[in-house]
Amino acid sequence: MKLTVYHDGQFWVGVVEEIDNGKLKAGKWIFGSEPKDTEILEFIVQNSIFSIIDRLSQEVKVEDLQERRINPKRLARQVARELKAKGISSHAQEVLKLEHEQRKKEKRVTSRQQKEEDRERKREIRQQKAKAKHRGR
Repeated sequence: MKLTVYHDGQFWVGVVEEIDNGKLKAGKWIFGSEPKDTEILEFIVQNSIFSIIDRLSQEVKVEDLQERRINPKRLARQVARELKAKGISSHAQEVLKLEHEQRKKEKRVTSRQQKEEDRERKREIRQQKAKAKHRGR
C-alpha cells in the first residue's frame, strides 16, 4: 500500500494505491490545508485509508516486475525522481478515472429516473385538473 500526498494547486490531496493479486486500486482523499505529519498518521491509523480502498470497485491490471537487485546509485536516482515527481502514477490516474466514470454513469441513471418520476407526477396532476374542470369544479 502506498500513500502519496501532493498539492494540486488548490488543496492537499492524498492518493492511496494498493496492489492486490496483480490489480491496482487507487483512491483519493482531500486533506484541505497542508497536513501535518500527525494528521497523516491519524489518517492511516484510524483506518480511513482502508475504508477508501474498500469502497473502490474499479481495478486495473498491473504487470508484475521481476524483483532483482538494483544498483544503489540507480536506486538513489529513482528515489530522487519520485520525490521530485509531482502527482500520482498513471495507473492510479486510470483507476481514479474509471471510478469517476462509474459514479457519473450511476448519477445519470438516478437523475434520469428522477426526471421520469417528475414527468409522471406532473402528468397525473394535469389529468386530475382536467377531470376536475370536466366535472365543473
